[in-house]
Amino acid sequence: MNLCVLFGGVSSEHGVSLISAANILANLNRDRYNVFPVVIDRAGDWFYLPHATADQIRADKWAESEGVTKVTVSVCRSCPSLIALDGSFEPIPLDCMFPVMHGKNGEDGTIQGLFEIMGVPYVGCGVLASAAGMDKTMTKQVVDHLPVRQAAWTYFTDREISADVDACVAKAEAAFGYPMFVKPSSAGSSFGTNKAKDRAGLISALGEAAAHDSKVLVEEFISGQEVEVAVLGNHDLLVSGCGEILPTQEFYTYDAKYNDETSQTLLCARLTEEEAARVQNAADQIYRALGARGLSRVDFFVTHDTRDVVFNEINTLPGFTGISMYPKLIEAAGVSTPDLLDRLIELAMQ
Repeated sequence: MNLCVLFGGVSSEHGVSLISAANILANLNRDRYNVFPVVIDRAGDWFYLPHATADQIRADKWAESEGVTKVTVSVCRSCPSLIALDGSFEPIPLDCMFPVMHGKNGEDGTIQGLFEIMGVPYVGCGVLASAAGMDKTMTKQVVDHLPVRQAAWTYFTDREISADVDACVAKAEAAFGYPMFVKPSSAGSSFGTNKAKDRAGLISALGEAAAHDSKVLVEEFISGQEVEVAVLGNHDLLVSGCGEILPTQEFYTYDAKYNDETSQTLLCARLTEEEAARVQNAADQIYRALGARGLSRVDFFVTHDTRDVVFNEINTLPGFTGISMYPKLIEAAGVSTPDLLDRLIELAMQ
């Protein structure tokens, strides 16, 4: 099978994508796949990396490897292929795409739309589930129809915020008490997310989030354990056990996820069996309601006082770094990373 692993991209999560891709490339079974690594640089140009090592990709030094070639893909459905723009090699037919891209143009349905036009199977969620999962306000509207609690929420457009931030603040204050969370609706890895503790903090947070996205989500603050579940499958789902995030920062920021070595994760959350079962059941419902396939990580809070399960968000293309929760939770469920990659590709081909 000719497998194209596609990573990088123009989003703010470019660096995380490189680390995820390096981990995946190091764990793919080369006896089963002819692997064609392709990076999209920060300017949006595509490059085939025939000889780049996982370490070079992880360190963002892939350009130093031999044979780097600028490429594109054919959208001819009878022969989806990798094409050298300089004609240095014949078009390479592609049997499956494995996107390892986070954030804008990676998990928002856009690259998935390209694969659909190409007519090539691909790993992960489809166009609609990817787009709805990336846009937190859309996810909220889907989950509103399920018997699953989520944080109360509202949203503002960037134009509303720039035109009359005081009106937005008044609406948010009428809905929630302080503190409250402010997030760009479609930014991943907690970029632009802030915990507003007072009016000045809220005004600042709205402005920062609006700089990242055209829609800004405002949510009530939930005091609880941060719990994550990994889901694998198209129809018959494997729902992992519950992991728990123990950030040393005030909440699980991008820095806490990827740079703060004092933040901890537990592969067995401090929950009762009954609480864990409620989390897993909610993850199953949300995954199916969104129309997800392949994989997703579903995040929750379990409140400290009432022990309610409260949905936080879904990530339809979770990280695959060495410290990422998704592969660690699936491994704890009995599936090694090489076997997980095989299963994801098998699910893509179904």
